[in-house]
Amino acid sequence: MTIQEARRIFKQYAYKSVITDDEEFMLIEALEFLINETKDSEWMVQLGGYYYDKKQFDLALKYYEMADSYNDPWAPEGLGYIWYYGRSGEKDYKKAFEYYSRAAENGNLKSKMKVADMYKNGYYVEKDYNKYCELIEELYDQVNDDFDWSVTNDVYIRLAKIRVEQGRKDEAVNLLLEAKNILANKIVDNPFFGDLNVMKWLIGDLYKLIDIDYSDMDLFDMYYVLTKPGKVAFEYDEKDYVIEAVEEGGNVSIKFGDKWYRDISEFFMKATINDNRVAVLYFDTYNFRRI
Repeated sequence: MTIQEARRIFKQYAYKSVITDDEEFMLIEALEFLINETKDSEWMVQLGGYYYDKKQFDLALKYYEMADSYNDPWAPEGLGYIWYYGRSGEKDYKKAFEYYSRAAENGNLKSKMKVADMYKNGYYVEKDYNKYCELIEELYDQVNDDFDWSVTNDVYIRLAKIRVEQGRKDEAVNLLLEAKNILANKIVDNPFFGDLNVMKWLIGDLYKLIDIDYSDMDLFDMYYVLTKPGKVAFEYDEKDYVIEAVEEGGNVSIKFGDKWYRDISEFFMKATINDNRVAVLYFDTYNFRRI
């Protein structure tokens, strides 16, 4: 294998919505080759991120720490997430705060947002809600001045909650609708499980503030509609599809085609049409209606 071939394999398979075992093997082999041959921390972060997405957090930690040892500016963010959420088995808010703070100093706005969250929750630092609001307002100005795809929707969601507390409901709704559109684009590009979870929470917050319009639903509205029994039909590529929510033993399972999913979250993580994850087809699905 050459560096050029390894780069080609990375571009070919890294962002596919569905990847075979053979393709995954080739992708990992290519990234390991690039790491060994170039010692470029970018590839360490890429492999760490790939393992994080696959929920193989011990391997994600290994490659994030490797990248951090090369002073990679983005590695501290990944390490912050691992320690903040206890992905490797234990939470360590001290480490998380230190890594997030370092990443924020490198200009990483997502890490600055997580520092704000730690002030809100009192994790490692003393709880300071005013500091949290101040940082989120600063971030809102920053992401509007220089759009940052990775963090804008998260900032909008947090600011929406602040606006609700301030009695500014209409502003909150507009922020959530903008965040939904931005997040949908991110998911279509890469259906990362963390972003899907954020979409689920966003939809829940949105429909606490407004009533859903059942005549104008979209795919991600199913996070709200199909949390209770019912059927929804939609079209994709001029064909009809049906998603059914069925209550069993107090839980609502999802039937799509001939496959069952534990809940709507698992549906969005695993359901496919013609080998494409349903989640990435968001902008190509239409005519949603209850049946």
